[in-house]
Amino acid sequence: MEHYSQANLDRWNELVGIHAASAFYDLKSFLAGKCSLRSIEREELGDVSGKSLLHLQCHFGQDSLSWARRGAKVTGADFSSEAIKLARNLNEDLRLDARFICSDLYDLPQVLDGPFDIVFTSYGAICWLPDLVPWARVIAHFLKPGGTFYIVEIHPLANLFSEDQNAPELTVAYPYFHSATPLKWESPGSYADRQADVKHRVSYDWVHSLGDVLNALIGAGLEVEYLHEFPYCVCGMLPCMEQGADGWWRVKDRPDTIPFLFSLKATKREPVRS
Repeated sequence: MEHYSQANLDRWNELVGIHAASAFYDLKSFLAGKCSLRSIEREELGDVSGKSLLHLQCHFGQDSLSWARRGAKVTGADFSSEAIKLARNLNEDLRLDARFICSDLYDLPQVLDGPFDIVFTSYGAICWLPDLVPWARVIAHFLKPGGTFYIVEIHPLANLFSEDQNAPELTVAYPYFHSATPLKWESPGSYADRQADVKHRVSYDWVHSLGDVLNALIGAGLEVEYLHEFPYCVCGMLPCMEQGADGWWRVKDRPDTIPFLFSLKATKREPVRS
């Protein structure tokens, strides 16, 4: 597991500079005031003003700082030291009061005090975790009684399909069910910049079904309020997708037929009073 984690860490540390310079993250517009949050999480999580919010796997902090701009008292956490360094610099440049912690997610309870009103994570985060059971326990650890966990993520069904430009439309290429052995990827670029020349090209990620997500959270004592599914994506993850006027990506000629995103809200149970 250490080998997988180190390969991922090396790659993500290198990707920080590439992502910061990419049109995908559009850092110039963000610094000028553009909100990086998408409509799903803005509308579903709602008003966060005055609330404490922990953002897990925050990368270099754009979404964390967007929540801070909306009035939340934000803490962002990520395992990449380069990402946290940039997040802290952005926080200072924007004169916000967010804080950023560099830590492996599973070790976070040893280096960060809680609790928080909200724990948040989004878009392409949980695939980097080998086990969702301790992930859910970390979430429960940091939530106040009655606090909210919110996730918006790539739908596991969407991860089944081949990204090969020459593959027939929606060719199933990957498993749906979890395995302790990760999938190995080798790519010279990044989802944010396909043309980038990345030195650390190998990464590893893990498959997690919707059942894995739900059962891990329920097992950690959280009560699931809803699970929503959406027939569009934040990026063109498959060659048969095209971007609409609303900014979302859908399968060409077959829109609104396949789930590409899901969101889930859960609450930490209040203690039982005698």
